[in-house]
Amino acid sequence: MRILFVGDIFGRPGRKALCHWIPRIREEFSIDITLVNGENAAGGLGITPEITKEILGMGVQGMTLGNHTWRKKSLAKAIDGFSNVIRPVNYPEAVPGRGSMILELADGRKLGVVNVIGRVYMEAFGCPFEAAMREVEELRKETPTILVDMHAEATSEKVALGWYLDGLCSAVVGTHTHVQTADERVLPGGTAYISDVGMTGPHDSVIGVKKELIIRKFLTGMPSEFTVAGGISSVNAVVVETDDATGKAVSIERVVRRGP
Repeated sequence: MRILFVGDIFGRPGRKALCHWIPRIREEFSIDITLVNGENAAGGLGITPEITKEILGMGVQGMTLGNHTWRKKSLAKAIDGFSNVIRPVNYPEAVPGRGSMILELADGRKLGVVNVIGRVYMEAFGCPFEAAMREVEELRKETPTILVDMHAEATSEKVALGWYLDGLCSAVVGTHTHVQTADERVLPGGTAYISDVGMTGPHDSVIGVKKELIIRKFLTGMPSEFTVAGGISSVNAVVVETDDATGKAVSIERVVRRGP
């Protein structure tokens, strides 16, 4: 199976770049299934039901979220209506939505997806290690091909989760920092890993926001506006290839495209 995972979609520029590049990348890499992290797709903070439908209509089969899941209150009422959208599994049990899913291809092959959020420099949630292991073990009853999106700040926490799940899932990919890392590899047990897939959004920005606003904030310490930058955009993604019989990763490759 060839899985395309696209890093954090940031605002309208990110959605525009996604729409432009997804068909091209899917064809170039003979992609079987496309996943995105969409938690920043609405103005850089959160996502609405309408934008969720827009992105899923671009040929995206599944979406993960993160710490901005509930920024747009309308999603809380609508998320249970999306069978292919998941929020972090280690959120409190009482919140809407679910933290894992199984997506089935037309040929019958299945992909399990888990979304988990870190705790280092983040809000306090349930243990991501225990939650991820529990979900992976449950999904393995139905398919050996499983991808885990670890939405976290600290690379050490992400790396540790990769080693913790090595051999039990096909891939552990990091999201949240909006900066693509160059540490992609297949771990000894057969789990593909990267600390952060990166961001799909404004290229000449500070993680998506107008650079002059963030520079001013660092210089003065004063609060700043949160305004999505313009200009050319970038797509940051990875392609993970797995063995259909074992679910183990064969390869992981970073993908970067710029424009329009």
